Amino acid sequence: MSYARQMLGTCRVSFNVDADLLAVTIDALNDCAQACMADTGCDLSEENVAEMARCVRLCLDCADVCIATAGVISRQAEYDVGVVAPLLEACAAACKSCGDECERHSRMHEHCRVCAEACRSCERACRDLLGALG
Repeated sequence: MSYARQMLGTCRVSFNVDADLLAVTIDALNDCAQACMADTGCDLSEENVAEMARCVRLCLDCADVCIATAGVISRQAEYDVGVVAPLLEACAAACKSCGDECERHSRMHEHCRVCAEACRSCERACRDLLGALG
């Protein structure tokens, strides 16, 4: 069981979304942020860094958005859908952009393949949670 799921189980607050779905999303956000930060370091160690500039920027953007989203949805309180929904939409968009770029490099760089996979997983999780909020 993940720490996100354990923490959700300790709170007296009743959530307006399924706790398991919420925990899966928090875990996907944290995994994606970590993969993006690691990929950035790997990108910067490649011989032709200039070719990786867009990938680095999108990874940094994606990591920042994932971290912010994880922080907001981790708070143990009733959600303001007007705030959470656009945040999840932005996160899904950032994950899609980053995943697309990493996929472009995935044949040459295994680290980009792993990052693209994490981005795709996070994008799906954000969209699933967004659907549950509806």
